[in-house]
Amino acid sequence: MRADPGSHGRIRPVAVSGRRALRLEADGGSRGNPGVAGYGAVVFDAVTGDTLAERAAPLGKASNNVAEYSGLIAGLEAAMEIDPGARIEVAMDSKLVIEQMAGRWKIKHEDMRRLALQAQDLVRRIRESEGEVTWTWIPRERNKRADKLSNDGMDGEVVTSDYWREADSRPASLAGEQLTLLMPDEDGERAVPEPPVVVPARTSPTPRRIVLLRHGVTDLTVQGRLDGRGGIDPELNPEGRRQAYAAAQGVHDQILGEVPYVVTSSLARAKATGGAVAQALGVPARVDADWDEQSFGAWDGLSFSRIRDLAPDGLASLRSDPDFCAPGGESHRDFIARVLAAYERLLDGVDEGQTVVVATHRKPIMAVLAHVLGLDMASGWRLGCGPASFTVVDVFPGAVTIERLNDQHHL
Repeated sequence: MRADPGSHGRIRPVAVSGRRALRLEADGGSRGNPGVAGYGAVVFDAVTGDTLAERAAPLGKASNNVAEYSGLIAGLEAAMEIDPGARIEVAMDSKLVIEQMAGRWKIKHEDMRRLALQAQDLVRRIRESEGEVTWTWIPRERNKRADKLSNDGMDGEVVTSDYWREADSRPASLAGEQLTLLMPDEDGERAVPEPPVVVPARTSPTPRRIVLLRHGVTDLTVQGRLDGRGGIDPELNPEGRRQAYAAAQGVHDQILGEVPYVVTSSLARAKATGGAVAQALGVPARVDADWDEQSFGAWDGLSFSRIRDLAPDGLASLRSDPDFCAPGGESHRDFIARVLAAYERLLDGVDEGQTVVVATHRKPIMAVLAHVLGLDMASGWRLGCGPASFTVVDVFPGAVTIERLNDQHHL
């Protein structure tokens, strides 16, 4: 069995609503369609991101769709070996397979119908074991592991790797700590959180750690439209919700010492993102509206091209003039004053060796970083801050260190 190329650390036992949470990514391909075909599948722990199993095999001459269904079947079989009663999210870049398995599209081709029946039988057996299967389409660039394995299959390689068996055979003392991630049930109910996760603090000097987490995407984020305080205030879209739960695990790995609470802005997208983290850590979430995004007034909800039509120099002024504000909006100077006041209050309420997570927005994170790094307003825009990314700031007596910046590895 070859070495695991994608594990993000130790395998940890996970309880999610009483069931293990798995993520299955599957793919298949054909060089010729039909032509030389193969499939690939990889099963992850949905919370830790650890690779639990990999599958790949050649199929001879077959179509792309047959290869994709074969990858799905192999992945479901691997997931059932790990835990037949698990909560399994199936993610594939084949819109056809996802929609057909979800029951929204008809299956007309006989070979695909036969394979779909096999997959549906596996899903039925999982549900009979009190497990659950959900279906998610993902773009191809986010399915690289399964795509690589399917190419291995097309090259004639057979892969049957079960990393979870090695983890389960180790002494319990080496199995690692337990983390509960509370994914919403279909009926909206949530599990009771486990006690807070506590990681041993570092040796002296011990900093106060601030994890600045940007919210997941909304429809406005995807459309490239401004969305500030006092505006539309959209909820996370489905991708944003997935990012929020992924961010909960990414943040967990950065915890230093005790987490007394999570802070969120008052805007819906930040509260939802911070709420996922708070539930995963088993701590309360506190709302502080001073962590809200800047108010963009009449420009809120507009695209950048529309703003350029209305005010050709407006965006440049917004990025470089601290006293400029959109009609009815907030100046950068006023915005900085409230965000830095929130930051100072946060530091006053955090003890050495504690971590506080702040779920907020791009400009508040940029404002804090510019403050601690001594950057002017224009230079602050050079700092990356993608959706659902986190930045780690360690505050020592008389010093500040940026441990991580714009980290999105969990996505």
